[in-house]
Amino acid sequence: MQPILIDRFDYPLPDERIAKYPLAERDHSKLLVYKNGTIQEDRFFHIGRYIAPHSLLVYNNTRVIQARIVFHKPSGARIEVFCLEPLDPRDYQLSLGSMSGCTWKCMVGNLKKWKQGVLSLPLVLDGKTYTLSAERISTQGNTHHIRFSWDAPDTSFAEILNLLGELPIPPYLNRATEESDKRTYQTVYSRIQGSVAAPTAGLHFTTALLDQLRADGLEMAEVTLHVGAGTFQPVKVADANEHIMHTEIIAVPVSTLRMVKQRLGHIVSVGTTSMRTLESLYWLGLRVLKGQTSDMRVEQFEPYLTDSNVPAEQAIDALIDYLEQTNQNTLHAETQIMIRPGYTFRIVDQLITNFHQPRSTLLLLVSAFVGGDWQTIYQYALSHGFRFLSYGDSSILTKVAAHIP
Repeated sequence: MQPILIDRFDYPLPDERIAKYPLAERDHSKLLVYKNGTIQEDRFFHIGRYIAPHSLLVYNNTRVIQARIVFHKPSGARIEVFCLEPLDPRDYQLSLGSMSGCTWKCMVGNLKKWKQGVLSLPLVLDGKTYTLSAERISTQGNTHHIRFSWDAPDTSFAEILNLLGELPIPPYLNRATEESDKRTYQTVYSRIQGSVAAPTAGLHFTTALLDQLRADGLEMAEVTLHVGAGTFQPVKVADANEHIMHTEIIAVPVSTLRMVKQRLGHIVSVGTTSMRTLESLYWLGLRVLKGQTSDMRVEQFEPYLTDSNVPAEQAIDALIDYLEQTNQNTLHAETQIMIRPGYTFRIVDQLITNFHQPRSTLLLLVSAFVGGDWQTIYQYALSHGFRFLSYGDSSILTKVAAHIP
């Protein structure tokens, strides 16, 4: 594969341009509109003006969990455990619903102070004190497998996190989580718990705006991709092709698949997580067509190593048929897809997204979508007072390349 030099995807981002807090009104953020190489700006509450009627708006319904737990050893040492993804049970809902114990892949802060032993944290419920325990059972790279257990009866791990955990806002905000973040760092449609970072393109929507868009003839569908901490991982190698993408778990209802099939050519993705999910559907459909249903997973470079002229409609049809034949209402799969320059988009026609960090895989994705014209967009945003990153302003980008049917 031709090298993708990450130095070409760098730009100066002064700290004062990073939005540390959201606007008081979600949908009053600035909106950059990019289409056919031209740029204009508006406010987010006018986004319907830039989406064709009867398009399908696809958003990620994941909900951020309070995944950071702070323990203190008897010596007073502060140990921070950041839950990344469940291992046992592997399913997010089963793990969060566990009533006695579960194992998660975690990052650990101040690890040098936790060489052995079990950490414990008091848990007060209905006036009684119980204990949450954490035991490190193995290490894999810079992550650790932590077994959590608790003696509080009829209490799920999700409830434990809500009581003892802290919402993990992005590290580049350089501030502590505040009570307001519990509301502002969730989309208004979030409902499936599991993410450790918000799908931030959706933070601009209000319930009233969504209702207005529906009234104007826009259709909407949900997918689920639980956002992992890898979304913040910068590309540290000179050739981005050598960067190892994180794997994320996706879930797509058959109802969404049917709507996507009907609206091909008019698909609007809310955010890069929805984009990764939607584009993964094409490659998962090819796996079904090849009879490879035992491994419903998209590898990082699969799109670049697979020469396919299969129409998107046929790939989606294959997924729908597979789910119907196996009596499943929802497609469950994993994706490691890397969308970077050279990628051919099969599903998505417009992308709603915030402004991303320099040298990031998300910036590579944006560049691929706008035919390499990302610098024009970002230079405009920087020179016209746009706010950057998770709590920043938004953009709606129209794909440069022609849609492949």
